[in-house]
Amino acid sequence: MAYQNIFTQVQVQCAAHHGVALRPGSSERETQTTFSYWLGKIGDSHVGPIYLGVTVVVSAIFFAFALLIIGLNMLAQVDWNVIAFIKNFCWLALESPKAEYGLSFPPLAEGVWWLTPGFFLTASILLWWVRTYRRSRALGMGTHVSWAFASAIFLYL
Repeated sequence: MAYQNIFTQVQVQCAAHHGVALRPGSSERETQTTFSYWLGKIGDSHVGPIYLGVTVVVSAIFFAFALLIIGLNMLAQVDWNVIAFIKNFCWLALESPKAEYGLSFPPLAEGVWWLTPGFFLTASILLWWVRTYRRSRALGMGTHVSWAFASAIFLYL
């Protein structure tokens, strides 16, 4: 057999593996698989099945909101100049509200832009934890990974 590496021209494909057996009545979309030519160039070309539940979609939307708010505020700090944004990226920041506001909502430019993505990012992480817990229960697995993730979330909070 000849030596094979990442640049080998041969792609191996076999019958699609549908993952662990799901409960009866599960959606057929959860078991669909496909093959990717370009992923096959570097390794396994098999893609799927991918489970996208409500918690994943909402978590992704909340994460996108947080990233969008942070990114647009940082871009506004450099007057919408993309070159300056890239150049000064490490020094751009959203500032937290001043202590004089306490637990009340500060004006928009003085801290709400810091609180809002914090909420969306935290909600996204917590929803992702719900997903890991629910998927482990649905697949009949232990929840120890979910609880380890919960302890990391506790340190984040």
